Amino acid sequence: MVQKQTAFKVAEVEISYKSNYNITERPQINSSQDAYKILMQHWRMGSIEHLEEFKVILLNTNNRVLGIVDISVGGVSGTLVDPKIIFAVALKTNTSKMILAHNHPSGNVNPSEADKRLTQKIKEGGKLLDIEVCDHIIVTNHNYFSFADEWLM
Repeated sequence: MVQKQTAFKVAEVEISYKSNYNITERPQINSSQDAYKILMQHWRMGSIEHLEEFKVILLNTNNRVLGIVDISVGGVSGTLVDPKIIFAVALKTNTSKMILAHNHPSGNVNPSEADKRLTQKIKEGGKLLDIEVCDHIIVTNHNYFSFADEWLM
């Protein structure tokens, strides 16, 4: 007796990343101030005091910016950050290092306990994937807080 084989339906996975810039033309981040300036060029200033947003700066081994990715947008007092999304993008772009960033609509740049826990969680995940989490920057339209500058990394 011959059994009929069942065809399984599965999704095709394709990974691509295309850069339209020469790597030497990309900005290089050497300090938290460099990162803050780049973030402010890419932040939606009309919502920085209204909605909390989370972004990640993706870097190569020489701290050249591969890109800035929007991870989530929330409400006035928080936003949901899924580390799986961060690492999916980081792996797709062959990221070696990253800088986490989010804003506090209140204007207070001090990190919350939740900010500290999330930073540690993503940092630990990065270790498993050999992706260094260099900093976590909390921004407002006038100021910023750097976890690295304050020895919290």
